[in-house]
Amino acid sequence: MSWKMMLYEYVHHKNQMNLDYSIEPLLPFVTDIPFLQAQIKRLARTSQNDQDRRYSPVKNETRLKIMQTNEQPTYVTAEIRLRQSMVGIIGVTELEEQRLESEQLTFEEQEGKWVIINIQSTSNELLEPSQRVVMNPSSASVSPNDDQGSVRLSSMPFLNYEVLPYLEPGPRKIYYDRHKSVQYAEQWWDQANPAYLEFEVDCSNYISQCLFAGEAPMHYTGKRDSGWWYKGRHNSQELWSFSWAVAQSLQGYMTSNDHGLRAKEVHKAELLELGDVISYDWNGDGRYRHSAIVTAKDANGMPLVNAHTTNSKHRYWSYKDSYAWTERTKYRFLHVVDQD
Repeated sequence: MSWKMMLYEYVHHKNQMNLDYSIEPLLPFVTDIPFLQAQIKRLARTSQNDQDRRYSPVKNETRLKIMQTNEQPTYVTAEIRLRQSMVGIIGVTELEEQRLESEQLTFEEQEGKWVIINIQSTSNELLEPSQRVVMNPSSASVSPNDDQGSVRLSSMPFLNYEVLPYLEPGPRKIYYDRHKSVQYAEQWWDQANPAYLEFEVDCSNYISQCLFAGEAPMHYTGKRDSGWWYKGRHNSQELWSFSWAVAQSLQGYMTSNDHGLRAKEVHKAELLELGDVISYDWNGDGRYRHSAIVTAKDANGMPLVNAHTTNSKHRYWSYKDSYAWTERTKYRFLHVVDQD
C-alpha cells in the first residue's frame, strides 16, 4: 500500500473514530503515541459532553485536500486540509456541524509498509496574532519588533474603501443588527473575505468583521492599543487595533467600552442571543486566546458558534472537542448591547 493510500485510510478511519469515540480504528497504522493519547482524552470529553446534551452522532463525512507534500525514499510529509460535515440528533432534531481542519502528517516506510509516525494539527486555537502572524497575500510579513505592528508588503497597496468612511474619531451610537452579523458569519465561515487580510490565527479578526457587518461602529483612534478599528493597507503598512485582531484585547474592549460597540457579561451560555460573542481562556490564567460568535441554538437552547483558525460552523459552544481545551478553561459570555 502506498503512503497516499494510507492517507485515505487515515481519513476514512478518523471518521469512524469520531463516531465511536474510540482510537481503535487508527491503531494498526498510527504509531504517534502522544497524538493517540491526546485523542483518547479528547474523545472521552466529547463523549461525556454529547451524553450531557443528549446528542447522538449519526454520520460523518470528510473531504480531503492535499495541500503540499515532501516525498523522500523512506518518508513523506503531507500537509492536508479536512473539510468535515458531522450530523447528529437531539431528540428528533437533526443538527449539522461543519469544520475545516489542517494537519501535517509524516509517513515512514517500515519493513515494506507505510505507517504514520507523526500527526500535528496546524490550525492551532492556542496561538494569537501577536505571537505568530502570517497574512495574505503571501508576500506579507510582520516585524515582531515593530511597536506599530505594521506589515511590510511588496504587493500593490490596498485600502478598504468600504471601511474607511467609518473611521472618524469619537463616539458613535450603536444599532446592532444581529441578523446581518450572523448572515456575514455564515457566508465567510470557511473562507477569508478578500476585503480584509487573513491572519493565520484569524479568530478575532473574523469576529470583528462579523460585528462590523452587524453595524457595530468602529472607533478609530489610529493607535494600536486603543479603540476598535481596521484601516487597511496604507503606505505599505497594514493598520489595525489590537482589539480588532487579538482575543484578549477584543473582549477587554467590549466589556470596558462605554459607547459604540460594547457588551454586558452574562453568567450562562444559554442567555446569549444570536450575534453574541464567547471568549475562551484555555488555561484559566486570565488570558483569553480565542473568540467565537453565536450563530444558532441547538434543541436544548444552547449556543452553536462559528469561528476561524479552526474554521467552524455551528460548533457546540463549550469547545471540549478542541485540542486547546483544558480542565482549567474559562469562558466569558458577552451579550452585545443592541443600541444606545
